[in-house]
Amino acid sequence: MKQGWEIKKLGEVCEVIAGQSPEGKYYNDKREGLPFYQGKKEFTEKHIGNPTKWTTKITKEAIKNDILMSVRAPVGPINFATQKICIGRGLASIRTGKLIDKEFLFNFLLKHENEIVGNTGAVFNSINKTQIKAFRIPIPPLPEQQHIVKILDKAFVAINKAKQNAQQNLSNTKALFESYLQGVFENKGDDWEEKTLGEVCVVERGSSPRPIKDFITDDKDGVNWIKIGDTKNVEKYIYTTKQKITKKGAEKSRFVEEEDFILSNSMSFGKPYIMKTKGYIHDGWFKLKLHDFIDTGYFYQLLSSPYVNDQFHNLASGSVVKNISGDLVKKVVLPIPLVSEQKHIVQKLDRLSAETKKLEAIYQQKITNLDELKKSILQKAFKGGEL
Repeated sequence: MKQGWEIKKLGEVCEVIAGQSPEGKYYNDKREGLPFYQGKKEFTEKHIGNPTKWTTKITKEAIKNDILMSVRAPVGPINFATQKICIGRGLASIRTGKLIDKEFLFNFLLKHENEIVGNTGAVFNSINKTQIKAFRIPIPPLPEQQHIVKILDKAFVAINKAKQNAQQNLSNTKALFESYLQGVFENKGDDWEEKTLGEVCVVERGSSPRPIKDFITDDKDGVNWIKIGDTKNVEKYIYTTKQKITKKGAEKSRFVEEEDFILSNSMSFGKPYIMKTKGYIHDGWFKLKLHDFIDTGYFYQLLSSPYVNDQFHNLASGSVVKNISGDLVKKVVLPIPLVSEQKHIVQKLDRLSAETKKLEAIYQQKITNLDELKKSILQKAFKGGEL
């Protein structure tokens, strides 16, 4: 630790206020009382966002420039309060005293944000007021704290600007491909036909044996059970599944084989995947089996395009969880050229997609590098401190 710095507990230099939620009957959206924040839902990069609730009963208050810490689900993220507010059980307010600069403390807590664990619970992790007050903070003289803050502010302005540029370039790259894809299907040739999805493939809804827990198995003779979770970080092909069901359960489900399409019909509805293994699907999926006059690659690009996705959204129903029925899916209108032209279009789209992904990888790496740079600068600023 640097000469002249002291180690103090956070409770020695700050006041910590644990949030407490009012009863639900006191909440309103009429801007009556104080803005109410329950947790990190409204957190932004640094300053808390606009409230969605107010409360006429004030339990625990935070004031402007208090540091708000999320104390459960998740533990550690921080933001500044921008006005007087009421805080619920998911937050604690940290109010700095005369010995510590609020920006200095904010940056120190930001540096250690991912290291704060708290208490591991069955439902979610949490941290309490006593534990927060026990954090060990390196305290240089106040003028040195303010000098460190100035250096960090200058560095972070440059980093954030570079990150915004990279994020915009990443967004533009993705939008460019989608725009080209949309143009392909909107600018149809004279010899193209329009067919409904029900005319180009057989559409069948999945089904599930119930209760499903009675049919989940680890036995070798179990069969693949395809769930939405199996598509995490999957763009196009499904090769494996995390769970299996018994053959008896499979009798009450829908079989899909390699090269069949499956299409989600709820939650992230409208997202297509191509099977590269055999298995069974529940009623959150549609099975699509193509007719011979449709190229697999063309159909995939078509279903992935804004041209079709917009139709899915317009047909979907449900105010909380969007979903779409098989009868509606079959009504989606598709532009269909000859198979030879379908294959030619796919070749062009595959080349463009490959170039797009290269650019996306470059911009994503820039964003990652900038985040790492910010962490490195924070590390150097507080070298010798501990939490």
